[in-house]
Amino acid sequence: MTYQAFYRVYRPQNFREMSGQTHVKRTLQNALLANKTTHAYLFSGPRGTGKTSTAKIFAKALNCEKAPTNEPCNECATCLSITEGSHPDVIEFDAASNSRVEEMRDIIEKVRFAPANARFKVYIIDEVHMLSTSAFNALLKTLEEPPPHAVFILATTEPHKLPATIISRCQRFDFKRLSSIDILERMKVILEDIHLSYEEQALKVIAQAAAGGMRDALSLLDQVVSFSGDTLTLDNALLVSGSISQEIFYDVVQALKQKEIAHILTLVEELIADGKDPVRLAEDLITFFRDLLLLQTSSELEELLELVTPEEKFVSLAHEFSADSLYTYIDILAKTQQEMRFSHHTKIYLETALLKMVQTPNSGAASMQAVGQIDPALNEKVANLERLVQQLSQQLATGVQGGNTGMPAKEAPRPRAKSQNGYQAPAGRIREVLKNATKQDIQKIKNAWAGSLSQLQKSQAALFAEAEPVAASDSAFVVKFKYDIHCRMVADNREFTNLFSQILAQMTGTMYEILCIPENQWVTLRQNFIKENGLNQKKESSEGTLVQETVHEQPFIDDTQEIVSEDPLIAEAEKMFGKDFVEVVDE
Repeated sequence: MTYQAFYRVYRPQNFREMSGQTHVKRTLQNALLANKTTHAYLFSGPRGTGKTSTAKIFAKALNCEKAPTNEPCNECATCLSITEGSHPDVIEFDAASNSRVEEMRDIIEKVRFAPANARFKVYIIDEVHMLSTSAFNALLKTLEEPPPHAVFILATTEPHKLPATIISRCQRFDFKRLSSIDILERMKVILEDIHLSYEEQALKVIAQAAAGGMRDALSLLDQVVSFSGDTLTLDNALLVSGSISQEIFYDVVQALKQKEIAHILTLVEELIADGKDPVRLAEDLITFFRDLLLLQTSSELEELLELVTPEEKFVSLAHEFSADSLYTYIDILAKTQQEMRFSHHTKIYLETALLKMVQTPNSGAASMQAVGQIDPALNEKVANLERLVQQLSQQLATGVQGGNTGMPAKEAPRPRAKSQNGYQAPAGRIREVLKNATKQDIQKIKNAWAGSLSQLQKSQAALFAEAEPVAASDSAFVVKFKYDIHCRMVADNREFTNLFSQILAQMTGTMYEILCIPENQWVTLRQNFIKENGLNQKKESSEGTLVQETVHEQPFIDDTQEIVSEDPLIAEAEKMFGKDFVEVVDE
């Protein structure tokens, strides 16, 4: 008899022999026993995960002479003929080579005929996503309302290419990639059946190379068995599959830890010269570092290892790296692998990734050394924040609202009283600020004003749109508002003023108290303060003329707003047209 590949000889013939896909098997078996099977199924998933095999087993269970049953007997004439592919009522249709609408119409014409010698007429359409749009349209109505004896099973690796109208008329089952353990167990059954001894690590290499596909794993196993002699060895599996032994990875990672970049690049060059694919090499390195993470995390995760065996030297190697370093290596390799897929210079990308990994701290000690090498600007910001926290702590302890830490504690301001006409500014506190106001303080506030407003929400910053700082001491500053309502909203919201003070403190290094005053009250208070403190007094000179003399340099009041003129004509003009539209020119 002609030799047949392992994936054909050892194809599962019942649900019990299937590897993985527990959610699919249980659902289909329960439906078979309860006689609640539907007319259309969609099996989707990666290649080699059992879609077509499951479709054939389901077709046998539907038409088995012992039905209803959750497993086909594989002994009756119907089961045997379906297994051989000769049953007239189980039709396999390859949509990849029969994608035209004519082939689909031929199937639709025959669907209405009753089955010849079975309970159901089963149509298995493989690679259904290859059908043309016209073929899908022809199939649509039949798939929606087929004859009671017809069952359609659609299989595809790309379900996103199917029209939504087709998917909505099917029960969909998503097949998952098989785990390495499932593939390993299936390969052990086959090797025991052919009486061939093996090394378990060799089977792990094959399972890892198969990437979750049983058909790929059995095809590769078939190739390795043909290459091997009396025993399937690890070296044979590595050579045939193109994989790399864990010893080479051990040497690469040891050189990485010792920062021997020349040795690393030499090893990579030898591997590529032996025909290893750089993309596959990057993928295997990711798996190796993943295994080291598992060894570092717990000794109970040994069954999940794919490339590494739980030997003492690999366990000690895993603990020579910090977890953060291993995560960083995996991240670098993963990004490099994505870039390599779109380039013909994959070797250069891999070498660049290894250089980047060498320059990354690879141990806890190295990481601690790197902590001291912080940007001086960042150190300065941290110091400013520490000073700010210290100021806030002292203020909370003493009840002070703002100011430097060296200043004596002051009484907390009493709640602001509202006049009959609206908001009444805290005139006493503002006078104290004016007595101690300096040009340096107001300039510091003005320099940080725009940046602080940009950190507020738009609705909050809008309250300061027609406001400006006009005087500042070392502990507080005065903000003049054009509109009384804005002034009241800011002054009455203590949480908002504290937030704005903190934002300013981050930029100035000082926690200021904010004092709010409407523009009309500020003009009056400013005039009275100038008169009370003897600023801009006039005295008679020896010649009998009046000269203007500034008695004190302090306080510094930065207010661009002119004092309201006492000229009745100007006052009337401002009343009629508004202050913004009146300009007084001295000639």
